[in-house]
Amino acid sequence: MNKKRARRQLSFDGLGAYTVLYLVFIYLPPLLLPLFSFNDSIYIAFPLKGFTLQWYDEMIGNPALIQAFQNSIKVGLSVAVMSTIFGTLAAKAVTRYRIRGERPVMFVIMLPLVIPLIILGISLLTVVNQLGIPLSLFTIGLAHTVLSVPLAMLVMISRMEGFDRGLEEAALDLGETPWMVFWRVTFPLAFPGILSSLLLCFTTSLDEFIVAFFLAGDQVTLPIYIWSQLRFPQKLPEVLALGATILMASSFLVTFAEVIRRRGVRTTTLSGAQTPTLSGA
Repeated sequence: MNKKRARRQLSFDGLGAYTVLYLVFIYLPPLLLPLFSFNDSIYIAFPLKGFTLQWYDEMIGNPALIQAFQNSIKVGLSVAVMSTIFGTLAAKAVTRYRIRGERPVMFVIMLPLVIPLIILGISLLTVVNQLGIPLSLFTIGLAHTVLSVPLAMLVMISRMEGFDRGLEEAALDLGETPWMVFWRVTFPLAFPGILSSLLLCFTTSLDEFIVAFFLAGDQVTLPIYIWSQLRFPQKLPEVLALGATILMASSFLVTFAEVIRRRGVRTTTLSGAQTPTLSGA
């Protein structure tokens, strides 16, 4: 008995040590961004020279950066709305109806998640050129929508499967049209998932670089602007300040989206548990 306990303890200690090392390797470099963004030096090195807000002040006063930020916001909001609409409709179709060839359709929709982004970017650039569409924020938005629809669909599938379908059936039996059932019953219940999808798709579009690099033309987004500034050492502290700001904003949005999603799932579960069944009536 003691030997088994010792083996379990050894296995747990080994797994715990691996987990700690993994988390440090993944998260320590990004956590250094805010630290060096306050350093009073253009060089990334210890020891720190001093505390300063100069780089944040220069970041705010940079018109090219502000324009790139506005471009990213425009694209991100458009992509979030369109991807969530398509993802919600697709999730409803998959979870509520029997579709012929459902697996091949799901495979095609989810394919952008497994294709290397550089391959996807080159492919989309070829298609856009063949169609004669000029490179702009519009083409970036189209590409980011292709990337974000699978994410939105996955979020909405988990949400659609989280509440009782009998509520929709009851509304149909009472004479409501399918559209009104969706608006009055499905939408309020799925709203936490919709909000989570909006935030997740927005964050994905805001952070995406590779595909946007191929389809940007002369209208750059924030990640492209950051990449272009890395060639100039004197611009590096400003980029660090910008990176720290994006890191904190993205972390907040993703965390907030997950909290909303979990709260919605918990609320639905509790409501379902409290609803009396016919057998228990």
